[in-house]
Amino acid sequence: MGLLGSLAMLFLLILLSWFPEIRSQSNNRTQTLDPLLQDYAFRVFASPKTGIPYDGVVPSNLTGINIAAMRLRSGSLKRKGVPMYKEFEIPPGVMESPYVERLVLVYHNLGNWSTIYYPLTGYTYLTPVLGLLGYSAANLSATNLPELEIRTTGDPIKIKFPEVRSAPDGSVAQCVWYDGHGLANFTNVVSGNVCSTTQQGHFAIVVGSVAPSPSPVSPIPPSSGGSKGTNSRVWIIVGSVLGGLALFLLLAFLLLWLRKYKHKKRMQQMENAADVGETLRMTTVGETKAPSAMLTRTQPTLESEYVP
Repeated sequence: MGLLGSLAMLFLLILLSWFPEIRSQSNNRTQTLDPLLQDYAFRVFASPKTGIPYDGVVPSNLTGINIAAMRLRSGSLKRKGVPMYKEFEIPPGVMESPYVERLVLVYHNLGNWSTIYYPLTGYTYLTPVLGLLGYSAANLSATNLPELEIRTTGDPIKIKFPEVRSAPDGSVAQCVWYDGHGLANFTNVVSGNVCSTTQQGHFAIVVGSVAPSPSPVSPIPPSSGGSKGTNSRVWIIVGSVLGGLALFLLLAFLLLWLRKYKHKKRMQQMENAADVGETLRMTTVGETKAPSAMLTRTQPTLESEYVP
């Protein structure tokens, strides 16, 4: 049963490696998207001017996402802020950690990819997901840069969404903020189309949905697969798990049958050997052939040979 135990442990390890993947698909996708967008946003800097936003171009397989980058002096950002950077109004008092002399604020508008990278069960997006992330500007050709921690020490940063879909009757719209780990945090909407934050991240306006509905922003590009692609991937993983379980049970059955067959074969050989017995050698006595033993187990001894 040692082999069966090893196979069972291997199967359990496969299950443990698959199920966390199902739970963390969204987080893994965002962790790969942000560095990619940082790379393409930094490519717009040929001879950048401080405080000027530059629109970037994403790869063709991410068409629909808009990005921009703006280089700033850390001291100027803290003293003056940025009156308007796309939909973000950045007040004075913003600081970064760790401290850098110059930094770049990278802007994201995920558009019709919002529900793909930030799926939110039970809610419908009334706006696309917008992002604001800070990076060091020491090397404008660097990739996979770690994010700076951007926080306000005074008034909050405001996100003014220009277009907000109407919420269903009886429902209340909310602001959602996704932190660096992809966790959703909810706050109240200000003035109908404004959200506020004290730190960087991704933001949107959502409303609780009673029944599943299509993407509220715009149709998902056919190449992206959308939520159907995510669901199909989950079903593929579940099917693989069930198939692996069936294969494991079949293999266990075959091993048990093989062990039982070998044991039965061995018993049959022993029974045959017992029935046939040991074959005696034939010898000729005169004109007659008779069986004879190869060796005499006990040599005969005359009683007179014993000496008292």
